[in-house]
Amino acid sequence: MPAALFISDLHLQRSHPRTSAAFLSFLEHHAQYAQALYLLGDLFEYWAGDDDLEDPFNARMTAAIRAVSDAGVHVYWIAGNRDFLVGSGFAAAAGATLLSEPHVATIAGRRIVLLHGDAECTKDVQYMEFRAMVRQPAWQKQFLSMPLAQRKAIIDGLRQSSRAHNGEKSMDIMDVSPDAVAQVFAEQASTIMIHGHTHRPAVHKVDDTLRYVLPDWECDVTAQEQARGGWIAIDARGNITRHDLSGEIID
Repeated sequence: MPAALFISDLHLQRSHPRTSAAFLSFLEHHAQYAQALYLLGDLFEYWAGDDDLEDPFNARMTAAIRAVSDAGVHVYWIAGNRDFLVGSGFAAAAGATLLSEPHVATIAGRRIVLLHGDAECTKDVQYMEFRAMVRQPAWQKQFLSMPLAQRKAIIDGLRQSSRAHNGEKSMDIMDVSPDAVAQVFAEQASTIMIHGHTHRPAVHKVDDTLRYVLPDWECDVTAQEQARGGWIAIDARGNITRHDLSGEIID
């Protein structure tokens, strides 16, 4: 039984049914047999507020997570840049514990710092200014007071604007900053980090630190493209492995 599994950046949405199916399969065949499941942000393409739990698609995904929790798995959630408006309503429905970031967890004797990763993309000054604004409680309170339909319209506009601006940014700007990563390692007194956000799965070794980057999930691809996705696992002995969508170990 794995001590913990980690996933992020599935960007679940009704228009991507194969990605959603892969997620449901992961929960049924892998997550429910772990001791803990960590959802490290951007599970959903967007989250307009917990009152959107009534949406059939959101309700189905949330119920599937709840089934894992009901099976005895500890489910933990760290917000991403797309679903930072998840609140106590979702947590109760999903049987999940909301964590602030960075979060340090001791798993199988290893001290690991967990985060989504967007806060460390400090070279993207424009995004960091936007992030600082939308993470303010006052901004969120005002936004969530709007009708759900209005919130969704605003989010759709922000997503379109983000896609346009990201196309003009260099890949380096949208990656985590080495200085920001080093600062997190130092402040949290950890030498192991797991995060997502960048969609650049890899293992980075710098001095005595190891930084594991989770893959994004995209199964709704053409016949000429390869589906993406996978997770990270930690076993009872503290061994960390990366897995593809089939569950096979990558390294």
